Amino acid sequence: MNAVLVPPQPKIYHIAHVDRLPSIVADGFLWCDAEVIRRGPAGTTIGMSSIKQRRLTLPLGSYADLHVGDCVPFYFCPRSVMLYLIYQGNHQELAYRGGQGPILHFEADLHAVVAWANAQPARWAFTLSNAGSYFFEDRSDLAHLGEINWTAVQARDWRAHKEGKQAEFLLEHRFPWHLIERIGVHSAAVYGQVVNALPAHGHRPTVEVRADWYY
Repeated sequence: MNAVLVPPQPKIYHIAHVDRLPSIVADGFLWCDAEVIRRGPAGTTIGMSSIKQRRLTLPLGSYADLHVGDCVPFYFCPRSVMLYLIYQGNHQELAYRGGQGPILHFEADLHAVVAWANAQPARWAFTLSNAGSYFFEDRSDLAHLGEINWTAVQARDWRAHKEGKQAEFLLEHRFPWHLIERIGVHSAAVYGQVVNALPAHGHRPTVEVRADWYY
């Protein structure tokens, strides 16, 4: 148990290519992989297609009829293992080769998101490790947040903590744009792209250059 290490206000992070931002703003939601496949929005897919396909068939323990790919995924930290693979750019299953520069971090507050989900209601869960693997455990009660390995989540050198680092928060079907509190970017150039893509009227999250969220 890592209950003593649970942050008082955990934040969650979704990564996406900057060219996906206009469609997210227009729709008012981030969509799950199953819905992205159905809609075919403009923009670059940065994940591994084989793992995305697998996630469409992996059921959650908390809800037998809900699959990982039916949920919008978030990590509990920036600077994720997935971002490292994008940064390295040499994984055989990764079609995207554009590096980490154009990748955005969308930050939201876990408790605010769960409150929104429960009011819908929309199902949610969190995993203790990578939800794209064949073996993972998930929970649907915040009382179990202490089961996440927060030492691994917060580690900058995660070589000994790779599985725990990849704990995920999953929200059924769609994630509302208005719950994104902050967007972290790699450079001033991408900062400009993001600010220009935000709506003139409506929700405008804080945008910050956060080099410490990148490799």
